Amino acid sequence: MLKLSGRAASAVLCAMLFAIGTTASAASIKEGLKIAFVPKQINNPYEVIADNGGMEAIKEFKGDGKVVGPSDAGASSQVSYINTLTTQRQNAIVIAANDANALVPYLKRAMAQGIKVVTFDSDTAPAGRQLFVNQANAESIGRGQIQLVSKLMGGEGEFAILSATPNATNQNTWIKWMQEELKKPEYSKMKLVKIAYGNDDDQKSFVETQGLLQAYPNLKAIVAPTSVGIAAAARYIASSPYKGKVAVTGLGTPNQMRAFVKDGTVKAFQLWDPGQLGYLAAYAAANLASGAITGKEGESFDAGKLGKRTIGKDGEIILGPPTTFDASNIDNFNF
Repeated sequence: MLKLSGRAASAVLCAMLFAIGTTASAASIKEGLKIAFVPKQINNPYEVIADNGGMEAIKEFKGDGKVVGPSDAGASSQVSYINTLTTQRQNAIVIAANDANALVPYLKRAMAQGIKVVTFDSDTAPAGRQLFVNQANAESIGRGQIQLVSKLMGGEGEFAILSATPNATNQNTWIKWMQEELKKPEYSKMKLVKIAYGNDDDQKSFVETQGLLQAYPNLKAIVAPTSVGIAAAARYIASSPYKGKVAVTGLGTPNQMRAFVKDGTVKAFQLWDPGQLGYLAAYAAANLASGAITGKEGESFDAGKLGKRTIGKDGEIILGPPTTFDASNIDNFNF
């Protein structure tokens, strides 16, 4: 049997304790945690998938989960839900923020009462939460959208962006990086003519698509970095004379976009798995609420089937890079 000196034995013990302390295991999660998900919009298909992923995770670690939220994606529409959840003394609130700043005072009040706050999909200012679970690196998403649309429109011509709401944190961050990518010499023949807002509403996004095509007769592409927007734009283009002439791309789910890929309206688009995003956010919230992590950079925790995850700068946890979907692979995915 190997014998260690007192000093060596102490060093080994410290190392073991450090290893245990820096990575929270699934066993670190308390049972019965009350965790509420607040989507941007309760009936948004993307949000439903994300929230279902969260509920799946909560069931795994034997928590008590629920989804509550507004039917519109307005900046202040989530406030009353935050206030109610605070009164109900939830252990954690997991929220996709409609506005980076408007929700902060209410989320700070929740945190002051011991409720843990995790943003996912769309962040608040850091003061409004302890952790942010991001789909992918915002810069890579934004730049990737320009790289993709450039291929689809042959590297030249006019294009427009159909966004969600003017205050959506994630949309605005991606668009900022899209504009940065456009500054590169290889995109000198491409021109962004308009950023339109469909407010994550199907009908408004549909009408905005129509307006863009009427206002810019030479438009070659529409980029919609929102699952509601890309589906609405594709639906309009599919039954119009613009089909095959105006490219539609952006961020959407394979299930909602499959028919448009099959009929040739959409050649390619991108996304991550929103179910996994919600799943990861639930595990982050549970570890936080259990005291297994505090939200500091460098801490790690077990996220069930997604494995070990590490907290980055400013409390950010990244799910992973997006996938490009097209006719060759779309039938391999079901979400």
